[in-house]
Formats: sequence, structure tokens, C-alpha cells
Amino acid sequence: MSGKRSAGLLLYRVGNAGAEVLLGHMGGPYWSGRDTAAWSIPKGEFGPEEEPEDAARREFREELGLPVPEGPWIPLGETRQRGGKTVTAWAVEGDLDPALAVFGTFTMEWPRGSGVVREFPELDRVGWFDLANAVEPLVTGQRVFLERLGECIGTDRRQPPPGR
Repeated sequence: MSGKRSAGLLLYRVGNAGAEVLLGHMGGPYWSGRDTAAWSIPKGEFGPEEEPEDAARREFREELGLPVPEGPWIPLGETRQRGGKTVTAWAVEGDLDPALAVFGTFTMEWPRGSGVVREFPELDRVGWFDLANAVEPLVTGQRVFLERLGECIGTDRRQPPPGR
């Protein structure tokens, strides 16, 4: 398959109120001040020399500065985003305190054409969203992963997903 590829992990937890997912607000000047369709699962690009699972694990650590929670991974498949990038994702059940995240950074010329290179966080904040309220903030191309997670964990969200 040609084109850019990304891999990521959708962390979820189940409580009395149902299932919640951890999303990150994308950092940098383009996303500043935006909330709708400006959040993402922790993910990143990988090349042919890296397995998607390894890339998802690496990107989770790089973007959040936290270890990947232990537990079985639920494959959520792939989706092709509007820009043509193919994203592969897995879900893993776990919990973490968003206040403990130490965000990775990237550099880019900003303002464009200025010749000034600045550093920005890959994510500038993370938060827990229940499945229904995660749809609007999540970038459109990744919303299918919420549907697939909901199908995997079933209507009684306190039951383990199939195959566990």
C-alpha cells in the first residue's frame, strides 16, 4: 500500500457511567483555538521498516510521555483520512491521569514563510470523553474507530470484549 501510514492506540476505560476514551488535542498553531474535529487518538507515522503495532506503542510513549498500559489489544482496523493517510488503530483498556502527560514536540516554520523555526507540542492536552461525546471533538477520519470500539465492547460495557 502506498501513501503515508499512521498507527495509534485508543485507550479506553469502563466505569459506572459506561466507556470513556482518551483523546489528545492536536498541538501547533493550526489547531489553536479549535475544539471541534481537533482531537486525535495518540498516533503517528511509520515507514516500511517498522511494524504498525510497534509504531503505535512508540507514538503513544512519545506523544504522552507515559508507558503503554498493559492488556490485550483490540484491533480496530484501518481508515483512510481525507488527506489520504491510512490510519491503523487498536484499543487497549487502561487508565491514566491526563495531568501526568509530558507531551512530545515537533518543529515547523511559523509563521509560514518567515524563516523562523519554532517548537510546538504534538498534543497540547489530553482528556477523557464518553463514547457519545467523543464524536464531535475527534477528527472526522478517526470517528469510525469509536463505532468499532463500541461494537467490540458491546452494549453491556462492563463485560469484557469478545475473545478475552
